[in-house]
Amino acid sequence: MGANRLLYLNKDDWVLINAKTQRRTYKLGEEIIRQGSLGDRMHVIRRGEASVELAGTSSRAVVATLGPEDICGDMAFLEKGRTTAAVIAKSAEVETDEIMANDLREIFDAFPRLASRFYMSLAIVLAVRLRHTSRELAREMSEADRRSNQEKMRFS
Repeated sequence: MGANRLLYLNKDDWVLINAKTQRRTYKLGEEIIRQGSLGDRMHVIRRGEASVELAGTSSRAVVATLGPEDICGDMAFLEKGRTTAAVIAKSAEVETDEIMANDLREIFDAFPRLASRFYMSLAIVLAVRLRHTSRELAREMSEADRRSNQEKMRFS
């Protein structure tokens, strides 16, 4: 947790953003974001934990855990597209501040410096996620190579 926070936003930025948010409460197992839904909103987790999950053909893979101050729905917001993962409540209650994408864009139009800080923060979030994913992929590839070499040695 912590890598998904908008670090460059200041107190005044949050006052402007929070004026447009709605507090939402989700129970354990409820979807905060449904995979494949229209990315017309973002959430900031305020209390509790949630997991980011990718649906496969027969199962779901947990790719991240989110906690207080973490954001979700940001990639679909950036792309003005559909969400690529589900976000599921993992605490008895998860509270989020939900902001509609259009409201956020209106704030950015009125306060370009806030927009700059927001997008800089989001760039850091995405860079950290990419670094984490790259490390995980490298680890998986190394594991696969090790298993392959063990198989070769067993049959030689």
